[in-house]
Formats: sequence, C-alpha cells, structure tokens
Amino acid sequence: MSDKQHRYRVRLDWTGNQGTGTSAYRAYSRDHSLSAGNKDPIAASSDPAFRGDPARWNPEELLVAALSSCHQLWYLHLCATAGIVVTAYEDDADGVMIEQPDGAGQFTGVTLRPRVTLAPGSDAEKARALHHTAAEKCFIGRSVNFPVAHEPVIRVAEG
Repeated sequence: MSDKQHRYRVRLDWTGNQGTGTSAYRAYSRDHSLSAGNKDPIAASSDPAFRGDPARWNPEELLVAALSSCHQLWYLHLCATAGIVVTAYEDDADGVMIEQPDGAGQFTGVTLRPRVTLAPGSDAEKARALHHTAAEKCFIGRSVNFPVAHEPVIRVAEG
C-alpha cells in the first residue's frame, strides 16, 4: 500500500501596514489574518513580547493548540474503536520556547494535560494506555523536533 499525500493550504494576509510599511521596526503592526477555504479567518499577531496584539492568536499558541487538538482527535478515535466511551475531554496544554540572545528561538517541549471522563464501567487503565498510542499516531506530534509529554488524568463516572 502506498503512502497517501495530503496538502494543506492556508492564506496569510498582513494587515499591519500603518501607512509607512516596514520603514522602521516600530512603524508597523504584526497583525495578520489566517484563512483556509471558506472557514472563518483567525485574527493573528506576534506574541506580545515581540510587539504583538495580546487579543490575537500568535504562532506559538497555534502550534501548542495544534498539538493538543491532534492528540485529542486521535485519542477519541482510538477510544471509540476500543469500546471506551469518553463523555468529556479537556486539556490545559503548555509549551516552552527558549529565546536566544540573537532573537532566534525554539520550542524545547510541550506538555499536554488531558482530563478525560469515561462512562461508568469503563476500563481506566486501557483508556490511559491509549494516550501513548495517540501520541504515536498524532501527525503534528510526529512532525516536531521537541518532546511532547502527556500527563493524562482519567476519571470514570459513577454509575
């Protein structure tokens, strides 16, 4: 069986020209809009530490969100096929980026902290083990060059 190729197209429109373009470092806004197809656009900017708008998503948050979302989608799929009924899922993901003196930087790690509620009678240990499998399958997690840790909390609802 051959590998399937998938392509993702996203448009970025810079909206931060304040009249003089990039004539000076402080002369322009970092604001931009991200869109794909007919989806609602995402208002984005840089992190406030880099002169960005704190009310808009920044690339670093979007990366952490992509990792959290990908893991959740794989986890729910694996639970459904294993007969484990998830009734609630939330994650407080946290990413760490180190900025170097020259302004370059990189993520050193992301930690996902999913809190999962299972239907009464569910196998909590099997549900916990499926987080490992989800991590092995997650397209985004497999694509990054830093560790993505998982600290799941599994709760089985009382029947």
